[in-house]
Amino acid sequence: MTLRDRRILLIISGGIAAYKSLDLIRRLRERGARVIPVMTAGAQQFVTPLAVGALSSGHVFTDLFSREDEQDVGHIRLARDCDLVLVAPATADLMAKMANGLADDLASTVLLATDRPVLIAPAMNPKMWSHPATLRNAETLAGDGIRFVGPKAGEMAEGGEAGLGRMAEPLEIVAAVEALLDAGAGAQPLPLSGKRAIVTSGPTHEPIDPVRYIANRSSGKQGHAIAAALAKLGADVTLVSGPVEIADPPGVRVVHVERAEEMLDAVVAALPSDIAVMVAAVADWRVATSAGEKIKKKPGEAPPPLQLAENPDILKTIGHHAARPKLVVGFAAETQDLEANARGKLKRKGADFIVANDVSPATGIMGGDRNSVKIVGNDGIEAWPDLSKQEVAERLADLIAKRLEALR
Repeated sequence: MTLRDRRILLIISGGIAAYKSLDLIRRLRERGARVIPVMTAGAQQFVTPLAVGALSSGHVFTDLFSREDEQDVGHIRLARDCDLVLVAPATADLMAKMANGLADDLASTVLLATDRPVLIAPAMNPKMWSHPATLRNAETLAGDGIRFVGPKAGEMAEGGEAGLGRMAEPLEIVAAVEALLDAGAGAQPLPLSGKRAIVTSGPTHEPIDPVRYIANRSSGKQGHAIAAALAKLGADVTLVSGPVEIADPPGVRVVHVERAEEMLDAVVAALPSDIAVMVAAVADWRVATSAGEKIKKKPGEAPPPLQLAENPDILKTIGHHAARPKLVVGFAAETQDLEANARGKLKRKGADFIVANDVSPATGIMGGDRNSVKIVGNDGIEAWPDLSKQEVAERLADLIAKRLEALR
């Protein structure tokens, strides 16, 4: 959809990522949006209202107690006279205020008073993002219907630190804005509105030593496409992604992990949920004790033996969990006996149905852009034609919506 003439209330809070808000304003206006900026006191320490106003070509709102702006209860007008409220960057402090209903400045008051869709782009130090208090606040906000874009993994502004906490890039945020407004554009409610979904995607990397690991082949393309397709149908989606080289899908909260145990922890932390789609190619085994230093080859000596331990079975854990989602979908990537292996997996794992695909080398599915799957359930097997991974994702999201409706 176009953003032409859509009114975006942009709240800029006080973090170093506030500088990205200038490019974000430009990108939104390129697409025809009208941007109404609100800046916290902290944001004004990083970028000036003069710069923000010059790019937005409008008044910049900064003060809850401004005599001019508040003479007509301006914070209520701002909260309602827009199509969407966008918070970029969203600091840990502002997220905490939002989660607990605090309203001690213009930004937090507007957020408490609005009845419009709210999209936030978190940005903070990785330790702050992973702190239990921030994760609790994020879960509360997601439960309240707040949508997330990011955070991303990468280098921090403070030297020497890296991890999950970078604000999503402006174009990713714009795409999330478009997706959210597009989702709400129709008169009819979306089929998965109000539903929560967990999707896993990509491989896991199980370290042997600091430079080597055990992994399964997976690009993450299918899992990421499914997360995006569920979000497009209105679901509040948490995507737990292993190491991939593709961009996070817009409008989806993404948790990045490396190992299978981390993936399981992230999936369980995202419960309760209505839907779980376990797409990730999780490594079945890990090294029982990984080496702290690189294992060196020694001339004339055999390689050291690797003692393996079994990784947790994420699909089986969720399929039999006390807080089991209403609908659990698993994937079976097989190179032989596809239907028999999928039926066995369906029974063992406690899934409602299994999406089975032949990943033998001749198919080119691993890492490719197309997929050929069979839906294996207790009611039989349905073979789908060869489709793009995007088409598989959209068709699967529709099927999930219909199955969930039938469970009511």
